[in-house]
Amino acid sequence: MTVTPAPRSEIANAELRRLLDRLLGLRIDLSPWYHTASRDPRLGRLADRFRGVKPPRFPTVFEALVNAFACQQLSLESGLTLLNRLAGACGTPFGPSQNAVFAFPAPKDLAQMTPEHLRAIGFSRQKARALLDLAGALTRQRLNLESLAQEDSDSIAQQLLQLRGVGRWTAEYALLRGFGRLQVFPGDDVGAQKRLAHWLGRSRPLDYAGVARVVAPWQPYAGLVYFHLLLHGLSLAGTFESAPPQAPMPPEPVLLVR
Repeated sequence: MTVTPAPRSEIANAELRRLLDRLLGLRIDLSPWYHTASRDPRLGRLADRFRGVKPPRFPTVFEALVNAFACQQLSLESGLTLLNRLAGACGTPFGPSQNAVFAFPAPKDLAQMTPEHLRAIGFSRQKARALLDLAGALTRQRLNLESLAQEDSDSIAQQLLQLRGVGRWTAEYALLRGFGRLQVFPGDDVGAQKRLAHWLGRSRPLDYAGVARVVAPWQPYAGLVYFHLLLHGLSLAGTFESAPPQAPMPPEPVLLVR
């Protein structure tokens, strides 16, 4: 991994280590999770298949919410397309113009956009308003999302639900992907409902209450079940198939540190 710009002080190095720990879950002890999974043969097989995978988090809660807004009621592929367009429209560019990569927009970057700009790259009117409200509140320091990490999950969810565009799925997604609350399985996630039902051999997807009942015996690691079922679904779709020998290697990842 390349870090740009290179850290120039021990403080910068410490911040980089903190960021990588958060992004990759490096300090999370998976032993209790594997102990829980071992008590259920089906779950044990799923856990063993992806042994060593740690739960990822977004660098900030802001980024988790923006990702959630982009993916609301859309496929993951469509949501990622919107996010790439957003980064290209207002993210900080890095590298030669013809091969530039873009950092994820900071709140101040997004706050400079207009509803018309966001509509032009594919966001609905409601999502554009939610994005601009969020970015504006953070930029004007009327909202501090990271400070919510000191509170319990129910309290965080209730405060997130007060934000424009945040419903139950978005709040739970942010709890898992932004705050790292591993007990949270976003029960309104339609894709996750279908994956869970299929994995359990059920003919119909589960509803929100059904998801909660099913994952209750696996607490406090329902969020890890969510991640593992996502990997399982990608595997079934052939995403993890080996690339042909002649395929080029992917570019080395770049981490742009502000």
